[in-house]
Amino acid sequence: MTSQYAGLRTLHEENDSLQVLGFPCNQFGAQEPGSNSEILEFAQSKYDVTFPMFAKTDVNGDHENPLFSLLKQQQPGDIGWNFTKFLVNRNGDVVARFDPRTSPEEIAEKLPGLL
Repeated sequence: MTSQYAGLRTLHEENDSLQVLGFPCNQFGAQEPGSNSEILEFAQSKYDVTFPMFAKTDVNGDHENPLFSLLKQQQPGDIGWNFTKFLVNRNGDVVARFDPRTSPEEIAEKLPGLL
């Protein structure tokens, strides 16, 4: 699913009203075993990522990042895999949650009705 980095970069660059934020997580089959700098280097060198990438974080469980606790309060359910995506409006309301298999291109088609 790392190929979604390219589509997320396109969403970030082509939509002035949208800010993409990346939060790597290693809770799913050890998919992100590298250090924060290694993950950033990979995303930038292979997919030319230009959106902000944050430190690796837990999105479920006892050490869950409080941001993900808040996102899941508004769109309930544990996160099942990397590349689960949340769309948050300017007021901080989660207006949509997208499955990891939902491509950035599919999200782009829905943005006019959500932003």
